[in-house]
Amino acid sequence: MSVRIPNTLGLDAFTDNWFEYADEEQLAACLAKAPKPWLPVGAGSNLLFSKPAVEGSVFHCTDTSWEASRGNGYVRVRAGAGMCWDDFVKLCVDNGWYGAENLSLIPGDVGAAAVQNIGAYGAEAGDLISSVEVYDTVRGHSRVFFPDECEYAYRSSVFKKSGKRYFVLKVVFKLSLQPSFSLEYGNLAARIEGEPTLQKVRDAVIATRQSKLPDPQVTGSAGSFFMNPVVSKKDFAALQKRYPDMPHYPTATGRGVKLSAGWLIDRAGCKGMTAGDAAVYEKHALILVNRGKASAGDVIRLASDIIERVEAAFGVRLCPEVETV
Repeated sequence: MSVRIPNTLGLDAFTDNWFEYADEEQLAACLAKAPKPWLPVGAGSNLLFSKPAVEGSVFHCTDTSWEASRGNGYVRVRAGAGMCWDDFVKLCVDNGWYGAENLSLIPGDVGAAAVQNIGAYGAEAGDLISSVEVYDTVRGHSRVFFPDECEYAYRSSVFKKSGKRYFVLKVVFKLSLQPSFSLEYGNLAARIEGEPTLQKVRDAVIATRQSKLPDPQVTGSAGSFFMNPVVSKKDFAALQKRYPDMPHYPTATGRGVKLSAGWLIDRAGCKGMTAGDAAVYEKHALILVNRGKASAGDVIRLASDIIERVEAAFGVRLCPEVETV
């Protein structure tokens, strides 16, 4: 029986081979009988299905369990890959564990967070991860990746770069038990009255996101559609002469300058652009939305038009953050 594959863009995507697993043993049994290619899917929050009929097999982790162990000033939380990411953040906030609060309300599951290295408001999942337990589909057994092996970078990881070789089973996070906040991004401090607390910061992040991002339960969206581009310092200096107000940020390596994709899209005049029922979201240029009946072709055409217009205006080529399947 054909199963509709979950995806926050709200596109039609179906598979005749849908498999659910909660642990390594169940996954191995599913893989043994599943036609290739294999596609692991969480909430489908970062996927663009290019056609309704998806070839091969689709896998979904149902493990939402978690366990915690305390150390000296920190706690390690081992969470199942199928746990809703925002449920994990709420768990941390409710228990007084510091570090994940700035990542509130990001759609998706824990497993996808480890693959994508999700980030927002100065925080990234990779900074919190102590280890990632995966199933290696090439070698046919599980293994553990530690932080230096995960190759975390901006919206990237060894898991993302290796195709679909690794299926995430569990993620272990290391969180602080000591109060520590990062409020300099997104004007979070202005939204907090009095002394900050974990709940106040979470509420501020949620309020900020809700004020400018669509609710995927109401309006189809894959969140930020493009990655913030990185240019050389020389190229940035030339751009800054033309656009003194251009937002920019340092990179982790210090070898380039990160630009705001949303600002580039907005200044290139892409606000209000449409293709069929796909459109640039009126409150945030980085978001492409499905206004009801958009096809994959509509979204792809709109994204291509934006890339061309931004490159023509600034000489900077945007790269999609969303994965096209």
